[in-house]
Amino acid sequence: MNMNQVITRMKKKTPTFFKKLRNIGLGLAAVSAAIVAGPVALPAIVIKIAGYLAVAGGVATAVSQTAVKRDS
Repeated sequence: MNMNQVITRMKKKTPTFFKKLRNIGLGLAAVSAAIVAGPVALPAIVIKIAGYLAVAGGVATAVSQTAVKRDS
């Protein structure tokens, strides 16, 4: 699959479940970014978990965006 096919696929209509999953992924990424960039000193474990949440949110968002409805 070349890059043009991926871009075309990402522009197609996304199923409802994957829209919800994409929004959850975006939320996770936003919350983790706020935790990491916050001015308050937090324990290292909290920062580490926030980093993992950012990765999980990014992956969920990317995978959800490439899911497309089948033409019936």
